[in-house]
Amino acid sequence: MNIDSSVINSINGANGSGRPNLSASQSQEMRDSFMTLLITQLQNQDPMNPMDNSEMTSQLAQINTVSGIEQLNDTLNGITQQMDAGRALQAAGLIDKAVLVPGNNVMVSSDTENGSYATPFGIELDKPAEQVVATVTGQSGEVVYTRELGPVKAGVESFSWGGLTNEGVAVPAGAYKVNFRATDAEGELLESRALNYALVQGVSPGNGGSDVRLDLGAIYGQVGLDQIKQIL
Repeated sequence: MNIDSSVINSINGANGSGRPNLSASQSQEMRDSFMTLLITQLQNQDPMNPMDNSEMTSQLAQINTVSGIEQLNDTLNGITQQMDAGRALQAAGLIDKAVLVPGNNVMVSSDTENGSYATPFGIELDKPAEQVVATVTGQSGEVVYTRELGPVKAGVESFSWGGLTNEGVAVPAGAYKVNFRATDAEGELLESRALNYALVQGVSPGNGGSDVRLDLGAIYGQVGLDQIKQIL
């Protein structure tokens, strides 16, 4: 008398994925049924032709494997929840913090007492550059400021601008764009990514806390934690 292989397949998952396709209660019910069948088989086996020990051991091992997978899944789910909670706490600590995110916007505001103020900006480089030139343009594309930044290391670097033209004249308040030209020692153009200033205003947990989103306001919307390149 052999145990029906469909019992084992139902417990282990017949979809070929290697993971149980049953709920916890269904899986426990199937294991109970298997043990009942196994005990019944042992009680009613032919003494002259007993059940093969290797077959019984193999079937018991499969049952134990299912239990181990379920316990492992429970452990991994617990670890994932702890990581999600940690990410949410990390994100909450960024509220009211200034950050650099991908983008090339520069905002200029006027202050009658202190003159113009321009938000910082930054650059991200995969390789070190021998020379980086930053160019700030107005809404119609006219160049209002140019600056040679010199050598810049690979990674993220931030810069400030006083809101003045190269002649020292304050530019009107409003939105501007910054662009970079990075070259290596041979003068070859390097890939670079502009970064703009933003203020973290809130945190959204996302789907089940696994996709934390940072609210950067109406202009920049929401971004993930991986988009934060530097905290200012």
